[in-house]
Amino acid sequence: MVFTLLTTDPQTAARRGTLQTAHGEVQTPLFMPVGTRATVKGVQTPMLHSLGAQVVLANTYHLFLRPGADLVAEAGGLHRFMNWDLPILTDSGGFQVFSLADTLKLHDDGVEFASIIDGSKHFWTPEDNMRIQEQLGADIIMQLDQCTPYPAEQSFVADAVQRSADWARRCLAVRTRADQQLFGIVQGGVFADLRAESVERIGGLDFDGFGIGGYSVGEPHELMFETLPEVAAALPVDKPRYLMGVGNPTTILEAIGAGVDMFDCVLPTRTARMGTAFSSAGRMNLRNAQYARDFGPLDPQCACGTCTHYSRAYLRHLVTTKEMLGAILLSQHNLHYLLDLTARTRAAIEAGEYRAFLAEWKASPAANDY
Repeated sequence: MVFTLLTTDPQTAARRGTLQTAHGEVQTPLFMPVGTRATVKGVQTPMLHSLGAQVVLANTYHLFLRPGADLVAEAGGLHRFMNWDLPILTDSGGFQVFSLADTLKLHDDGVEFASIIDGSKHFWTPEDNMRIQEQLGADIIMQLDQCTPYPAEQSFVADAVQRSADWARRCLAVRTRADQQLFGIVQGGVFADLRAESVERIGGLDFDGFGIGGYSVGEPHELMFETLPEVAAALPVDKPRYLMGVGNPTTILEAIGAGVDMFDCVLPTRTARMGTAFSSAGRMNLRNAQYARDFGPLDPQCACGTCTHYSRAYLRHLVTTKEMLGAILLSQHNLHYLLDLTARTRAAIEAGEYRAFLAEWKASPAANDY
């Protein structure tokens, strides 16, 4: 399993590469649709293929609770269980566990948490988490780390950096599957010194790639970019860099310019279920009355099936009557929008024109809305 850096844009830190996994080669930079419970909501796997998805995410916390890692393993692993033959990434579930702060008890050895389904108590050590992710069988798995919220006291974040580094070494020590890539995760919140410390602690370990966590947890966009470029630049150049939980188009494009390779987020499908579409003109709320008699395509500049076959008026009808097809069609469109956008970044990097690409985006109507 090898990450190959093909080229770096001459005017930015943007990188074009490939990542070889057990289920095929991945082209970077890329956006990865999120299938929390082994499904990208409203999108069947054949459609994900046609949209150009290369990697799908699944969530260890939710799959551990239901249907259970044992059952998924019995089914032959996530690929067979969800009928997806391309790479899968499972996050550790740490973000979900630590977002339930009122129900968890944190120890150096692990974390105790309550199920969101029935309130039952569970305890994970890093070793437990690795065993569960190995049962699920994704191509890329993530270390168990402590994700901190924003805002948070510096002392609290410092403890999380230390604990995450300790857990990183424990995760590495117990991995057993040679067909899985294990990524470490850099934490540190918005504190530059803690980010640097975390990079030093995690970046020096023998991981296959590196997640950059603890961003997009409520901090202002500008605050993220006070430290993100330095974090990305300090990570090993020959390993993929994954900015976790980011789906805002402008943020993705700026992070690519800073040297980040991989992204994921529920944003495209979640906003679709709320009746909102990404477009070349910015976000479109299909509930607005202005679209009631608008028989033009959703986005004239988009070639996805939703835009080529359905009008704004029809999509608004589906959204306002709460027909499930509305959420499905908008989910397909929003995913196409981000997958196509990142495909265009790859072409721009290959041409050595990423700075101009980013400048053109920032000058577009869409950039003002993201």
